[in-house]
Amino acid sequence: MTDTKNIAVRDRKRYLWVLGTVAPASALFPAQLVHLTGFELFWWIGPILVLVAIPLLDLAVGRDSGNMSEQDYAVLSDDHYYRWCTYLFLPIQFAGLVIAGHLWASPALSLIDKLGLTATLGIVSGIGINTAHELGHRAEHLERRLAKIALAQSGYGHFYVEHNRGHHVRVATPADPASARFGESLWEFLPRSIFGGFRSALALERERLSRKGKRWFSRDNNLLQAWSLTVVLFGSMILVFGYVIVPFLVMQAVIGVGLLETVNYLEHYGLKRARRADGRYERCSARDSWNSDRLVTNVLLFHLQRHSDHHANPGRRYQTLRSAEEAPQLPYGYATMMVLACIPPLWRAVMDHRVLEHYGGDITLVNVRPRA
Repeated sequence: MTDTKNIAVRDRKRYLWVLGTVAPASALFPAQLVHLTGFELFWWIGPILVLVAIPLLDLAVGRDSGNMSEQDYAVLSDDHYYRWCTYLFLPIQFAGLVIAGHLWASPALSLIDKLGLTATLGIVSGIGINTAHELGHRAEHLERRLAKIALAQSGYGHFYVEHNRGHHVRVATPADPASARFGESLWEFLPRSIFGGFRSALALERERLSRKGKRWFSRDNNLLQAWSLTVVLFGSMILVFGYVIVPFLVMQAVIGVGLLETVNYLEHYGLKRARRADGRYERCSARDSWNSDRLVTNVLLFHLQRHSDHHANPGRRYQTLRSAEEAPQLPYGYATMMVLACIPPLWRAVMDHRVLEHYGGDITLVNVRPRA
């Protein structure tokens, strides 16, 4: 009876994951919604969805902290349906970009409407990096190639290298630019993470190519592969719509990168891995990442909020990630926490005491900003 119940619950949840395409689909419909309703506010549907609707739905729907059985884990890992949910994101993502490019190039839109459309596409661009994050962790060559394609819209192709070979190695240590430090505001963190991650990706790829006896300008250079996709994409958009499209392409990419780095900020704020007797850091565990089991955001972001299990077991596919009891818990979902992060005093009031409580009040165990 229990097995039958578990299978029924698993099957109901199975169809929720296609909702991960809601975010890119939001870029397809603003013009139609404005036309049908007369409300020009729908040009801003991306920010409205992510910063207003999703936080409210998270509060209304609540948490899903249940974990699957070992039998379900094996079934879910091999179920290709979940892979197709991530694959489907890409054509919707780029269809939205082309439609938005056409609308931006049209003189019919006012400046404020164009800014709303750009913000909406920026949200899609940032969530596209999250889809690339899921695909880039996989061993299959197809999914790795798709990860680079998903990063083309944001121009953040070096994330493919830095996240897997840099961030996952140094996470929750002072050496990781993408791990926010206790007392560090979002606005201090953003330049440190953006430029630090870029420098790290250059060094990591240069080292990898050197070990293989390859030159920098090589077909095997993952950075050049990823960046060339952005050049092709942006070049094609400019060729079709003209140079008038350049501000749109730049601004949506900046918003996408900002969204991704804001998520980085809240995922490891103040957390630090313990050191072993030999001075090295212990293997990353569920204690070293903030977790959230808010159901709605987890569905829309392919379980990104179960970040603790992701770092402890990076080989697990998103649908199999678990909620760990030892993981520190965010009070709200990512969407709400991003709003708090933009207001440093409010962020510190909500998070600083949680960091200290996680380490039993011992500040020496915390990843502290050097100047603090």
